[in-house]
Amino acid sequence: MTMAGQTINDRLLAARHSLAGQGLAKSVCKATTEECIGPKKKHLDYLVHCTNEPNVSIPHLANLLIERSQNANWVVVYKSLITTHHLMAYGNERFMQYLASSNSTFNLSSFLDKGTVQDGGMGVPGGRMGYDMSPFIRRYAKYLNEKSLSYRAMAFDFCKVKRGKEEGSLRNMNAEKLLKTLPVLQAQLDALLEFDCQSNDLTNGVINMSFMLLFRDLIRLFACYNDGIINLLEKYFDMNKKHARDALDLYKKFLVRMDRVGEFLKVAENVGIDKGDIPDLTKAPSSLLDALEQHLATLEGRKVSAANTPTQSSSSAFGTAAASSKFDTSNGIDEQLKAQVLAEEEAAMNQYKSKVSSPTSSGAGGASAALTNPFLSSPPAAQAGQPIVDLFGAASAQPAAAAAASGASQALATKASDDLLQLGNPFADMFEASGNSVAAATTGATGHAGDGAAAEYAATSSPFDWGAADDDGRGAQ
Repeated sequence: MTMAGQTINDRLLAARHSLAGQGLAKSVCKATTEECIGPKKKHLDYLVHCTNEPNVSIPHLANLLIERSQNANWVVVYKSLITTHHLMAYGNERFMQYLASSNSTFNLSSFLDKGTVQDGGMGVPGGRMGYDMSPFIRRYAKYLNEKSLSYRAMAFDFCKVKRGKEEGSLRNMNAEKLLKTLPVLQAQLDALLEFDCQSNDLTNGVINMSFMLLFRDLIRLFACYNDGIINLLEKYFDMNKKHARDALDLYKKFLVRMDRVGEFLKVAENVGIDKGDIPDLTKAPSSLLDALEQHLATLEGRKVSAANTPTQSSSSAFGTAAASSKFDTSNGIDEQLKAQVLAEEEAAMNQYKSKVSSPTSSGAGGASAALTNPFLSSPPAAQAGQPIVDLFGAASAQPAAAAAASGASQALATKASDDLLQLGNPFADMFEASGNSVAAATTGATGHAGDGAAAEYAATSSPFDWGAADDDGRGAQ
């Protein structure tokens, strides 16, 4: 029997709290009645106001809600969870801090309301509704517990932190802290996505209200998650091997969660939520994941196959025939195509060999090879007709010296840097200079005294003439 939507139990409990002067307990009782609708806004607003009052005991309020969650009726339990979630989202942060710091959590992992099934569904409209709602109550309680654990680990609520490029907390977080924060955020997001309801499950006002609160949290959580992943990718190529491995694993998990978030948002769209409130999820190109994996493989010293590289080309180095799809046939490689590829490869190799093995060939190729290869260059024209200097023949040294006297001035004018480019014979040049000095000494005997001194210096400049000069000196004495 009900009165104005409330059961007799609700009325009696509210009167008992009024007589005891427990206004806070009465408000909690009114927000968590057995009526199969969501908590009324006026009761929720009053409880939010209580969290901001310094004379209201936050532990007492939290314990009242936890006590109501131990009720046997699924509606009371579900509405106590919704009220708690509402205070987490819109109440004073002291309420969240207490839930995170205390050991009092919602122990509803085995909750099951069998009463509405046993009495034929007369207790609550809908017959089997309590039995059907029990799984969602267990998942919802698990999410609220995970939300408290996240606050305990991070000392802030992911749904309330600043977001965006300029002031976003996760967008400007350093890499080491970010690698510790994202797994906590992923755990909370996973607990939310495990709620896993479909459009046909949203059959009453209670579950509808919980779905709206979860949708609100999902939008904020995923916005933080996205900021963290963007920051992670910006720092990825500057990380060491261990951090890069963890970052790649986090990014792969992010891609999986994007699909699950998309499914949740489709349900939200089907139940009538405005499309303007639903974000558009755009996936990153697959080449980004390939680039991240290639960078990690480089850090680890592993080889990455060409098929996994983001710069893979559809053409082969020896022709486009090598990239044909006929290589993927079930019967093996096509023989005709194999012969064509081998022919192209052989032609390319022969062309390369002809360029490498014939550097002295005539034409432009030979001329360029002669210029770039100093050992293939022919001797200068001025030296082609000169006889070879005999180191040990005294008779042959005189004709050689006489023949070289005409080009003495040209040899002296040649710079050392020019000789480096032409790579002439340094020993032959040395002997030509010594021969020129001997010729100058013999012809300048009747010349000026200065010329004689120069000839004497030139005659002694060759190491091979030191012995002859000493013999002449002794003979003169």
